[in-house]
Amino acid sequence: MSLKPFNTYTIALMMFFTFLILFFSGFLEFPSVTTSIPSSFDHRLPTTSSKTDPFVNLFSAYKKWDSQVGCNQFRVKYRDLIRGGYSGSNRSDSLQEVGGDSECNDLNVRHVSVLVKGWTWIPDNLDNLYSCRCGLSCLWTKSSVLADKPDALLFETTTPPSRRRNGDPLRVYMDLEAGRKRSGLEDIFISYHAEDDVQSTYAGALFHNGRNYHVSPHKNNDTLVYWSSSRCLAQRNQLARSFLSLVPHHSFGKCLNNVGGQDRALSLYPECANDASVKPKWWDHLHCAMSHYKFVLAIENTMTDSYVTEKLFYALDSGAVPIYFGAPNVRDFVPPHSIINGNEFSSLQELASYVKALANDPVAYAEYHAWRRCGVLGNYGKTRAVSLDTLPCRLCEAVGRKGGRNARA
Repeated sequence: MSLKPFNTYTIALMMFFTFLILFFSGFLEFPSVTTSIPSSFDHRLPTTSSKTDPFVNLFSAYKKWDSQVGCNQFRVKYRDLIRGGYSGSNRSDSLQEVGGDSECNDLNVRHVSVLVKGWTWIPDNLDNLYSCRCGLSCLWTKSSVLADKPDALLFETTTPPSRRRNGDPLRVYMDLEAGRKRSGLEDIFISYHAEDDVQSTYAGALFHNGRNYHVSPHKNNDTLVYWSSSRCLAQRNQLARSFLSLVPHHSFGKCLNNVGGQDRALSLYPECANDASVKPKWWDHLHCAMSHYKFVLAIENTMTDSYVTEKLFYALDSGAVPIYFGAPNVRDFVPPHSIINGNEFSSLQELASYVKALANDPVAYAEYHAWRRCGVLGNYGKTRAVSLDTLPCRLCEAVGRKGGRNARA
């Protein structure tokens, strides 16, 4: 039986008003037309805090978080990230697995010496005699006196020899820059990427152990963000300028400096001076200065998979919360809920609003530090396990498996 026109109109009007009621009451929600970047994480702040609290003392924030949330809830909330990075899998392809004891049988040499050749940024404090797993001893040195018959030569700024004869050291080439590229002459290639022969992340501490690691318990609340860059790349500068224009900040270094010079950090934070008798370099007090800020802006030179550099790890070491722009798979390298990934926000305005709100919520802010306080590392444990700190032993193992200088050419 067909409906009369009057009944049809009545039903249509009722459905329309029902739709409006549902929409404005929040049961229905359309995606914003301004959203251009899909967000993989919920940026809403926790509802545990009852009011805005522009805190300056980090200990008080920790205390509130402990009473309202705590480590047990944190482990439950971020259990997927704890299990294995961004994807929540048990293993991340972004990081190489450190070999088990079963690989010990593959070693053809039990003592390996590596001679670092040419000018290189590799720090002198990496030189050492290491006692590695599987009973392997590893000599890593820049001195040909200590390694007169090395098993491997390591090249970083210069290319290896074009030929290797039987009895010659193996040729190792390392490139940790964004556009990593094999020399074509090496026997072993080291880079930041897991698909190459030996991986070395930037998460270690040995290449910057001369710095002042004093961490301040007090956080600036009038100036929220620390930024420091002395290599003024156009694209990075533009991104930094756009974001920093939206938040109160201090910019050290050469690029976008707004504090009156590169050495202003020591006048602002005199406790960051290492030794009064030594004229400090600007990077000596980097971590200490960062620790006075709630956030550190970290922007990579190049945004490519797995290229996660010291810019991010410096901020984590300092006890600040990094605001990061860089590798799409960055969460595979960092502790659970430890960074703010700028690429996950629909706009810089949305990111700035989130940062300002977080700065006034001690409970939500303290949660970004919970990984360290609760001992919840997730994939970060693997990141540290394949860092520069462990490179000597891992490279010596690779050289040992090939047979060292006795390997066939």
